[in-house]
Amino acid sequence: MATLVLASGNRKKLEEMRALLAPLDHDVVPQSDFDVPEAEETGLTFVENAILKARNAARVTGLPAIADDSGLEVDALNGAPGIYSARFSGADASDAKNNALLVEMLGDLPEAPRTARYQAVLVLMRHAEDPTPLICQGSWDGEIVLEPRGEHGFGYDPYFLLPDLGKTAAELDPAEKNRLSHRGRAMAELIARLNAFLPTP
Repeated sequence: MATLVLASGNRKKLEEMRALLAPLDHDVVPQSDFDVPEAEETGLTFVENAILKARNAARVTGLPAIADDSGLEVDALNGAPGIYSARFSGADASDAKNNALLVEMLGDLPEAPRTARYQAVLVLMRHAEDPTPLICQGSWDGEIVLEPRGEHGFGYDPYFLLPDLGKTAAELDPAEKNRLSHRGRAMAELIARLNAFLPTP
């Protein structure tokens, strides 16, 4: 059984990713078990930031590492907050502050369509110098509502409406969200390709 290091410091994201990876015949451990410091996210794309995080974890641990970079793109805001989704409201950003800023900005554009999408990129690196990492991407289309709904999920989920379901992402139970979400779609691709990508232990 191969050990994979999960390069994330976000507890709720970690729980979600571990649930998605549960079907794998691999031991998935968080980077905190190895005291891996957080990588500095200096990339300009989701792909670049995911590579930075995976490489950082692989370098410190000497093990294959999987990293996620994801965020929300709002059409009326020209794709913002995008790669800055987690720190949208500044240095002391929180989910509550980020959502308040999003609602404030969209509230000033009452006639604008509030179409949006979640994006997720997963990167798996076999080692820190891996020249051909496994890169998988998933997206999830929806709309932004200005009043929160639901108790599940994290981030922008209470404001991310899925018109076909009439629910926000935060109104879905975790299993349904994992099946439908941007991260779930990227993870399904990764799982399908993983065994051929990793060397047999």
